Amino acid sequence: MDDPRERVWWCLTVCPKKRKIYGIIENNFVSIKSFMKIKEVPAVDRPREKLAKYGVNKLNDSELMAILIRTGIVGKNVVELSRQILAKIKKVGLVKLTFADLLEIKGLGQTKSGQILASLELGRRLLKNKKSALILSPQDVWEELKDIRDHKKEHFVIFYLDTRHQEIQREIISVGTLNANLVHPREVFEPAITHNAAQIIVAHNHPSGDPEPSDEDIAITKRLHSAGELLGIELLDHVIISKDKFVSLKELGHL
Repeated sequence: MDDPRERVWWCLTVCPKKRKIYGIIENNFVSIKSFMKIKEVPAVDRPREKLAKYGVNKLNDSELMAILIRTGIVGKNVVELSRQILAKIKKVGLVKLTFADLLEIKGLGQTKSGQILASLELGRRLLKNKKSALILSPQDVWEELKDIRDHKKEHFVIFYLDTRHQEIQREIISVGTLNANLVHPREVFEPAITHNAAQIIVAHNHPSGDPEPSDEDIAITKRLHSAGELLGIELLDHVIISKDKFVSLKELGHL
């Protein structure tokens, strides 16, 4: 039983009581797919083949990163390694990411780390002078909504984004007291389909000056998240803003 995939499979099925022998902790099993070489993954699931057949917009973040770094390491294919890289970027922050941060990831040497940093910097430079905003954080949302921060009525806004978090379109869905009747998933996601958006961020202002979410805010967020999952359009965040501050429902754990 030299193949690590066979050992994992045996551990999960034949001898579940000996999972710890192979470092597998119950309820946190190593995915068998992580041991598969990318050539062993069905062609339809390989990043390069998907890009060629369906276009770059159909690839998720891990698949895009996989194309960039090209190969994985022993026991971890390129897609699994890409997920680790993206987790590191999310933890450190895109702006603060350094060469040393990437080198901390096992299997990611100087060449791949350099390729990643160079690609991120090139993307920033190319997008720097574009009119469309790059929305990466709740802070970005707050800064983009200067015009409604201190409005006396609540404005519910949707940012329709492409796969690179670049704004395609921004629309105000409703004005007035926020409730489920005013913010219906149909009103939110119909324009997303029209604009071919890959993901959305929703936001609204609190005229009271206190951006803490109400029960209604949380309920609407969960309802939109569920609708987005069905449509394949991810709800990235719901940001509540006021004149001087903001709150992210994702950071609060409601997404």
